[in-house]
Amino acid sequence: MGHGEAWEPLAALGELIADMQPTLLVVTGDLAHRGRRQELETAAQLLRGIGLPFLAVPGNHDIPYTVPARFTRTFTDWEHVFGETEPSYAADGVVVVGLNSVRRWRQQGGALEDEGLTRALTRLQEGPPDALRMVALHHHLAAPPWRAARKRPLSHRDDVLRKLVAAGTELVVGGHVHQGGIAERREFKALEEGPRRALVLATAPALGRPRPKRREEARGLNVYEADPASLTVRTYAWDGQALLEVGRRTFART
Repeated sequence: MGHGEAWEPLAALGELIADMQPTLLVVTGDLAHRGRRQELETAAQLLRGIGLPFLAVPGNHDIPYTVPARFTRTFTDWEHVFGETEPSYAADGVVVVGLNSVRRWRQQGGALEDEGLTRALTRLQEGPPDALRMVALHHHLAAPPWRAARKRPLSHRDDVLRKLVAAGTELVVGGHVHQGGIAERREFKALEEGPRRALVLATAPALGRPRPKRREEARGLNVYEADPASLTVRTYAWDGQALLEVGRRTFART
């Protein structure tokens, strides 16, 4: 994300944050283009300058592009700049767990290790019973159909989905496809058995643009708001001058 144009929406983001006073900024990866430390440091400096707590997980562009570094020091630079690859956050009625879906031998596809998923399921149990439980990772579990051909969803996503639901997850946020999309589990999967709690799968649009000339990659963000009865997802898109609210969906939590 070294292009100056990629960071144009940051001023508008600051205004939105000042207006809405969110608890946490969740970043679902691709903060770099070739996984260089300088790219990651630039992104970290800009994120910290926003003045809001943030949780970031790596994307497939955040590890070295070249061999052998891609295999010998896959997450060295990320950990130097951002710390752990699977951070978590718990406060103010929300529990957020980050998962690292990036794999060194995959250029586009993503997968989760059993150990990391088990740790995440344990962390999701933290906080009060009515806390919003949210998982953030780079690779999507559901994506807009017009980008699904090349950008395949997370490997073994059905198994992952079942485990997340059993742990009480209500919101899963991914990125990767550079387009926004919102789906609820009840829209594509019958719930004859198991918990009836809603599970919302959100694909966040990219705020930056590492490849300015690539077409049809929306720039924007999602805002997630929860109360005891409902979860609302508001989508904002950058029109070249401002972040405009372009969609809003509300889901029952119980």
